[in-house]
Amino acid sequence: MLFFKIGNAQFHTLKIPQLSNEVKEQQRLGVTDIIISYCSPTVNNRDVWNDTNVIPQEGEPIPWRAGANMNTTIEFSTDVIIEGMALKKGKYGFHIIPKSNNVYTLLFAHNNNLWGSYYLDIDKDITLSIDVNSEESPFSEKLDYEFFDWKANSVTIGLEWADRRIPFEVKVDINKTVVESFRSELRGINTYHWQAWNDAATWCLNHNTNIEEALQWAERSINGGYGGFAANKNFSNLNTKARLLKRLKKDKDFKAVVNDIESIYSSPGEAFQFGRELLNFKEYESALDFAIKARKKFSDTWFLAINEGLARYFLGNTEEAISIIEEVISKAPQHYHNRFNTVVKEMKAGIYKIPN
Repeated sequence: MLFFKIGNAQFHTLKIPQLSNEVKEQQRLGVTDIIISYCSPTVNNRDVWNDTNVIPQEGEPIPWRAGANMNTTIEFSTDVIIEGMALKKGKYGFHIIPKSNNVYTLLFAHNNNLWGSYYLDIDKDITLSIDVNSEESPFSEKLDYEFFDWKANSVTIGLEWADRRIPFEVKVDINKTVVESFRSELRGINTYHWQAWNDAATWCLNHNTNIEEALQWAERSINGGYGGFAANKNFSNLNTKARLLKRLKKDKDFKAVVNDIESIYSSPGEAFQFGRELLNFKEYESALDFAIKARKKFSDTWFLAINEGLARYFLGNTEEAISIIEEVISKAPQHYHNRFNTVVKEMKAGIYKIPN
């Protein structure tokens, strides 16, 4: 007769409460997703930073897993710069070696699926190694990772536990990563939406990057894809195209788009917006012509006279300009009067400039 002994160490998929709970932190820097996965131990009345049973020191006998249980992992969806050092996109095991004088060596390992740090091969597994200084922080019973000191292209990540923080800066090439993301996303479902092409072109314009390709994206928004599919010629993408052409100093093409916009704009707001664009471009003759036509088209809209007055001022017709702005004051709501009175004073003094 056969007897089977069932041991206690059987594998299963039940969720059992753990002392060091699993945590996943996710943040987005620009278009770069940063995901940190770790198990969070408690201090539990221990001197964690000096107890070698909790955190090995000087890498002896092994580095620290920067958490509990499986090695901590950190994942970047684009290339990044860690404390000034380049790191390719990907998922990395994250380990730490405490050194003297509050210096810590951070290890980013391409072998990212280890139980702790027991089998980490420092000579073969490490993609990036950097040293950082730790600092004091408010007490945290649970180990966690915080994101702080946010900027447009960087963020600092800090491992915080007990009364200490180990911070490191993550930086991205914002223009490069965003443009590459656009190129990828515009090949998917967004390829069928004129707004996506226009928004990508506008972002490049506003950040003065990738302007030639951005013009192609604006054209795609207007004319659609293969066979004109999903074409949508409208004020918004024509305005984007005009601004890009001006940035590229393609004046002949710019004037052709101005004519397109004159035939398509459909509201006083659009008329005012593009009139202001022409003024900002110092296209004062075009701005005057556009403003006069817009005023005739929307004769009951008081604010369209502003652009005509400004165009006449920059063309040297100060008296006519002041007369028009004074007419605006008589029709505008009271809360605009102080600003327009200031405009008149500055025009009389010959010092008026369009605000940025």
